[in-house]
Amino acid sequence: MDHKMTNENACKIHMNGGDGPESYTKSSKYQKQLMNYSKQITIELIEQQLDVKSSCFDPSKPFRMADFGCSMGPNTFMAVQYITEAVQQKYCKKWQEESGMIPEFHIFFNDLAENDFNVLFRNMPTNCPRHFTAGVPGSFHGRLFPKGSLHLAHCSCALMYLSRLPKEIVDKNSPAWNKGRIHYSTPGAAKEVKEAYSGQFRQDVLTFLDARGDELVPGGLMVIIIVGIPDGVLPSESSISMNIAILGSCLQDMVNMARIPEEDFDSFNLPIYHTSPTEFEALIKENGLFDIIKSERLPNPFTKETAADVERGILSTRAVFQALIEDHFGKDIIEDFFKLYSKKLAANPMLFHEKYRQEGSYFVFLKRKIAD
Repeated sequence: MDHKMTNENACKIHMNGGDGPESYTKSSKYQKQLMNYSKQITIELIEQQLDVKSSCFDPSKPFRMADFGCSMGPNTFMAVQYITEAVQQKYCKKWQEESGMIPEFHIFFNDLAENDFNVLFRNMPTNCPRHFTAGVPGSFHGRLFPKGSLHLAHCSCALMYLSRLPKEIVDKNSPAWNKGRIHYSTPGAAKEVKEAYSGQFRQDVLTFLDARGDELVPGGLMVIIIVGIPDGVLPSESSISMNIAILGSCLQDMVNMARIPEEDFDSFNLPIYHTSPTEFEALIKENGLFDIIKSERLPNPFTKETAADVERGILSTRAVFQALIEDHFGKDIIEDFFKLYSKKLAANPMLFHEKYRQEGSYFVFLKRKIAD
């Protein structure tokens, strides 16, 4: 079986399935805390920006919301709960004033087909009688819904994943060939590698915004949480990039031990890009379909150095990256690989110190323009 990731096909990025300790379900506290930080401001902005008097938000018809890149829970359920409660409160206010109605909710959970939808459906709350749900497999880098069919879109901690690897970084004849490294942030990577990643991210974000622009009704809302790097900070200065460098060194060790072929290592790159707020906002403006209502940096969920950080770091890394490594190198190396990773992570406690946590997570609230 060929495990190599090819550039002809989209990257099949999915989190660890199941509900064990190494699953995304059990090891996504970082992402959960980002939603907690953004909850109140999301509720306030829905109150301010949702125009329930518009014909596009007719309460006699379902209010349709989609969570793009939902993974398998439980975070997606938390987001759906506070968003739908905020929407309902806005309609209730109108009902008190004008004897209106409260809509039913049609909620779509989207992720790639490789996502563990069985776990998602098994853990889905059942105490929401006005919620009607559906799973929608497919890439959010393209259209998934009919034109003008959604009222609100949500996407948390998913837009940094690229639809595909930039072809230049695995081309031996390209100045962006990233031999011996697995990411643009790895020390020694050429500037052309960063430029190739940035170009792919630009293409992906513009495609994502075009698709959501088609799918959302005029005046529709979109909530985005994205993990990035602050303006003026080098990618290599963040703990995220330091962690990626450790992952790369473990793979290099396995090459040296003849556990994996060197050519497989050279063709492996993480399809992840951490944008800056300035770069991301510029892409939204370039797209032109949305008004930026709010953009702000969220607090960092983990800022204290504790003994638990190492174990938590191991589990969260496995939850996010294990499937990518398995797809490229096969399952046989996984346990030995993460034993190496655990030793190196434990030997680098500075990774968990607050001063090295230079990455930034950003909350962005968009509103679909009434006219293109």
